[in-house]
Amino acid sequence: MIDNIKQRALHRAKILEGQLRGVRKMIENEDYCVDILTQSLAVQRSVGSLNKLILENHIRTHVKTALRSESKTTQDKAVKELLDLYELSNVRAR
Repeated sequence: MIDNIKQRALHRAKILEGQLRGVRKMIENEDYCVDILTQSLAVQRSVGSLNKLILENHIRTHVKTALRSESKTTQDKAVKELLDLYELSNVRAR
């Protein structure tokens, strides 16, 4: 991984760990549902930030190299990976 992206991703993962512990504690304490949902949505946003960092690293390293390859198979594999990720993100063309 690119060092600065790795450091940022690790930092984000540590924040996520704390947020998830907080959600668990809120559930154990039977906190107000809207408060738990608010914190849970914050966790989802944090996961999105982590995903963006990991995707950035993948594009800047693996995809960039694959698309420069003279092998059409290697290029096609990189494009398929990105399309599969797009599909997994539940963003679909209508």
